[in-house]
Amino acid sequence: MTEHAHRPSTPADAWQAIKDGNERFVTGSPAHPRQDIDRRESVAEQQAPFAALFGCADSRLSAEIIFDVGLGDLFVVRNAGQVLAETILGSLEYAVEVLGVPLILILGHDECGAVRATINATEGTLSAEGEFIHDLVARLTPTVTNSQAAGRILIDEITEDHVKDTVDELVSRSGVISKAIAAGKLAVVGANYRLSLGEIHPIIVVGDVA
Repeated sequence: MTEHAHRPSTPADAWQAIKDGNERFVTGSPAHPRQDIDRRESVAEQQAPFAALFGCADSRLSAEIIFDVGLGDLFVVRNAGQVLAETILGSLEYAVEVLGVPLILILGHDECGAVRATINATEGTLSAEGEFIHDLVARLTPTVTNSQAAGRILIDEITEDHVKDTVDELVSRSGVISKAIAAGKLAVVGANYRLSLGEIHPIIVVGDVA
């Protein structure tokens, strides 16, 4: 068997692998695949991840653990509140165009600190002084204010809206990604991770994962 024979090659297969791994994590029966010395040595010269993940930098979202995957399986990009920026877009385009991943997972989570900070900012109670914290908050503010105007005021409702907005922005701004979706080579899934349960719940899907 070749090193990458296990690699899911379609959006549907990649999404199924993500769901299966999360199910093993949730039920307390992880397989810890591809985490040994042989795997480390075999991927040292080349990577072939089956999915890219753009998620929050929260310390409780350890991607390889919650999806029960191994070295070289996921191309992971993270920042506080999973806020898109040009460097993030470039990284995800690299995952699609150069590495050929068939799936991008945008992952938010409940009780997100970045979303909470933005809610506080709209209420005039944000205590953080960092210049770039305020820059991050400014990028999240349109989603927060739009959600609140629509009557969605709970933090987890706003986080779901942010995941949807992030997926929409990713697809609309990146020609590489939108073309790959149109060709059936890529799907983008926006999902929420529940911290206490360990479960992921899809919110929006662009492309075919059936």
